[in-house]
Amino acid sequence: MARVRAALPERDVLRALVDGEGRIAVRVTPGARVETMEVEQGRVCIKVRAKPEDGKANDAVRELLARALGLPSSQVQLLRGATSREKQFRVNPE
Repeated sequence: MARVRAALPERDVLRALVDGEGRIAVRVTPGARVETMEVEQGRVCIKVRAKPEDGKANDAVRELLARALGLPSSQVQLLRGATSREKQFRVNPE
């Protein structure tokens, strides 16, 4: 069965949620059936298929967030929340 690409919100909507220091807060649900990214009430909610084992879910979130922002994944760094659903990433625009 082919994987369906996640529907991503508009880049401008996501970039508006990045603060002046390049940080963005994210709520993550690992182990989901489908990958999705939504902005609900000013909050980014991401569901990824990866399980929360050995950082796999964190890597999946980082890659999905980078793709949504139109950046290479090396420009998105996990700052806080490695073992929590509430995470904070730093975005380094080129």
